[in-house]
Amino acid sequence: MGNVLTLFQMFSRVIFSEAVTFFYGALCLFQKILVPLDGSEHSLKALEEAAQLAKISSGKITLLNVYSVQPLIIPEPSTSGYPGMPILTGAEASRITEAVRKSGVKILQDGEQRISATKVQVEKMLVEGHTVQEIVRVANEGNFDLIVIGARGISHVKEMFLGSVTDGVIHHAHCAVLVIK
Repeated sequence: MGNVLTLFQMFSRVIFSEAVTFFYGALCLFQKILVPLDGSEHSLKALEEAAQLAKISSGKITLLNVYSVQPLIIPEPSTSGYPGMPILTGAEASRITEAVRKSGVKILQDGEQRISATKVQVEKMLVEGHTVQEIVRVANEGNFDLIVIGARGISHVKEMFLGSVTDGVIHHAHCAVLVIK
């Protein structure tokens, strides 16, 4: 019985050692991690998880905020134009775009601040466009190994009408996607 127990202990150490080696090897695959941030609780949880993965694997994180400004279409009977035309002037639209862009910058700065204690290398990107398309484009062009994304963003109503950003990224990204709830 003693020999069987010794043999079992030896095999369990080998199996454990192999599992640790496999797990560490898998983590090392994720050197370039993309984290889309929108300021939501889910995206901040994704950031925390990505920071831990990057720390373990000595990887680098790129924080991405995608913003877009759609013209407001508000039909007003008192407008002299056609119903359904944008009622914003160029200057108003520019102010709105700049405010949305500044909000994106603030989200990225906050994200960087939140993980500063981890000493993980961080890069920030702010892009304008369609959220899913831009996340996938950045991931592909940047040859990212992993996208870590929150399960839900800030706009639940928008998700009902336009489809989930997370779902779109999962179906169109060419790299691994880790969804954090």
